[in-house]
Amino acid sequence: MALFTVAASLSPAAAAETRGDHHPSGDGLSAVIRYTEYGIPHIVAKDYADLGFGTGYAQAADQVCTLADAFVTVRGERSRWFGADGMPDGSLSSASRNLSSDLYFKGVRDAHVVEKLLATRAPAGPSGQSKELMRGWAAGYNAWLKQNRITDPACEGARWVRPVTLTDVAAHGFAISVLGGQGRDVDGITAAQPPTAATPATTPDPAGSAKAAAELFAADQADMGSNAVAFSGAATANGRGLLLGNPHYPWHGGRRFWQMQQTIPGELNVSGGALLGTATVSIGFNDKAAWSHTVATGVPLSLHQLSLDPADPTAYLVDGRSEHMTRRTVTVPVKGGAPVTRTQWWTRYGPVVANLGPSLPLPWTKTTAFALNDPNALNLRAADTGLGLAKARGTADMLKALGRTQGLPWVNTIAADSSGHSLFTQSQVLPRITDELAARCSTRLGKALYPASGVAVLDGSRGDCALGSDRDAVQPGVFGPAKMPVLKDAAYAENSNDSAWLTNADHPLTGYERVFGTIGTPRSLRTRGAVQDVSAMAAKGRLTVADLQRQEFADRAPAGNLTAADTARACAALPGGTATNSAGKAVDVSAACAVLAKWDRTVDTTSRGALLFDRYWRKLTATVPAAELWKVPFSAADPVRTPNTLNTASPGVARALAEAVTELRTAGIALDSPLGEHQYVVRNGKRIPLSGGTEGLGIWNKVEGIWDPTAGYTEVSTGSSHIQAVGWHGGGCPDARTLLTYSQSENPNSPHYSDQTKLYSAKRWVTSRFCERDVLASPALRVVRVHEHR
Repeated sequence: MALFTVAASLSPAAAAETRGDHHPSGDGLSAVIRYTEYGIPHIVAKDYADLGFGTGYAQAADQVCTLADAFVTVRGERSRWFGADGMPDGSLSSASRNLSSDLYFKGVRDAHVVEKLLATRAPAGPSGQSKELMRGWAAGYNAWLKQNRITDPACEGARWVRPVTLTDVAAHGFAISVLGGQGRDVDGITAAQPPTAATPATTPDPAGSAKAAAELFAADQADMGSNAVAFSGAATANGRGLLLGNPHYPWHGGRRFWQMQQTIPGELNVSGGALLGTATVSIGFNDKAAWSHTVATGVPLSLHQLSLDPADPTAYLVDGRSEHMTRRTVTVPVKGGAPVTRTQWWTRYGPVVANLGPSLPLPWTKTTAFALNDPNALNLRAADTGLGLAKARGTADMLKALGRTQGLPWVNTIAADSSGHSLFTQSQVLPRITDELAARCSTRLGKALYPASGVAVLDGSRGDCALGSDRDAVQPGVFGPAKMPVLKDAAYAENSNDSAWLTNADHPLTGYERVFGTIGTPRSLRTRGAVQDVSAMAAKGRLTVADLQRQEFADRAPAGNLTAADTARACAALPGGTATNSAGKAVDVSAACAVLAKWDRTVDTTSRGALLFDRYWRKLTATVPAAELWKVPFSAADPVRTPNTLNTASPGVARALAEAVTELRTAGIALDSPLGEHQYVVRNGKRIPLSGGTEGLGIWNKVEGIWDPTAGYTEVSTGSSHIQAVGWHGGGCPDARTLLTYSQSENPNSPHYSDQTKLYSAKRWVTSRFCERDVLASPALRVVRVHEHR
């Protein structure tokens, strides 16, 4: 249905509210929210400020406590309300304590970083439309607080739940933008202090630092990930595109998705999942196109090694001239104690850091310091990118929008459209680290880190080592769109958080710089399994949305396909059916042999043997190096099928089996117990069994359970989140199925606290109500007219 008919299809009162005569007092913002099944809001407004208003209002209704906690974070007030030693939930930075989180975010606030970005003219800064959305979002959130009573026990009656400003909303967006850069190293930024007379003249170990950096930036170590595949019309039943998006995000806290549809008649009509606290759809679809994101391998930061002025360790040399660091003195109020004041040190490259994660120290000595460059600290454009994708009429428009706005800090984009096109692009905001620059300007430490991890360490004392600019980039020091890895119109384009190289195994992408990711290196089991699945689907052809739905819940375990049979045979060959655990104790594992042999190689809730294999595989891969694990090593000529063939001669195989058997028996769990009996979540006192499995098993439907040694996996930390399977029939309505695995609200008193979680457990989907006639036909339809002033 055409966008301009939306207002006309509403009830007369609702239609009036979308035309502009909806301000009863002559001013103030308003919107119409139509709720359909599972509490999904369809927000209709006359302009961007009103749309933001309806979005902020509806988000607050579902997630006020989670949102309020996030605003405490970006204001730098966690220590004030929760104590200095408390731990943030990790949603907005890597800070290990409230105090370091506050010192960083309060420093951002005191330096007016966000206000300066808001004042920057587009395209380098945010557009008027995105600022109106943020302004409206803040007003909608505040209106909900004023007009409603909080029922969520997480913050009911809490004094830290307060109204927000446009700057607060923008600061939240800033925090998301720098998650991969400054946000990754908040502890390092806030701990860096000038050397004293007693500071030893130490230097980082290049080999050890390279190993630490490789582990820090490894995709399988991230708390976020995703799968997504786009099929072109060459592989589908009707010649139109198909998209399956399966992001793996935290199940709790401020990085959850939240479903909605946003409509400005004649201007915008989009449905999908938004990250909490943001005013645009992050992953979604419209009547012509659909997109999803996957966390990319591009490294959105670089390090600059400073040569310090011999007369002053807070000054550094560039081309022989001394430059003073900028001092940021930050004071943080602390609950039950005196305020804490600390100093941070900033350079032309960014903040001085004491480390890059706990295992990679970067000591500040009398001669050397390290500064972190994060180009996304100048990027407040994600909302404009979201709007550009939302308005796109096809993948070509999406590519243009990505190039025009350049607002994605740490994700790839995978898309399909109703004309049969597919798209993959790694359109990230990345520091302009070319391989030539790294070869010419890397320090001794950088020569080890860059090949291993993509983290450049450049000589900060040389002006000719500046990052430079691409003519098509919207800000200096980053790559322009012409340098991004792109694959258009392949039969399939798939990513599971490895680099762009095997987006399509028949058409590998090469030629990009190392900072984007690797080429010709081993892929994760999840990538290997995904490529096997989707390439077979494309070869089969005549695909429909139903095929996407089946792929999402196939729950095939590639690690099991590769090794379970060999493990079972090795188990059966153990003398006396016993294996020795790490403590040197003999364990009877004979019963495990048949269980592993009979296991169906899936992680369905009814699968017997899946839990045993999971615990065995985790222990095996944690203790046996990859070089020892496989008989057939990786080959770049056969990257999907290698490495393979379990090396059962490794003593680690029997040891891991003994450990797993002991663990399950100690917990009172039968070795052949169905997975769903011991992989579940509890909502309002009721167990909800879950299929899926951990990253290391290579499963598309990823679920990272939290292990309880007495019961099994009794909660989920991260995993499948806002899932969407989208196609088109040729009319004005997309053929879409969605699923928000953890449901719309974290409030246990909400009717939408676990309703979609139960659907997820049963492998059922929500049929999207995108077109007006479908919204109005919902048996659960509830229309709410929200106003700023009441």
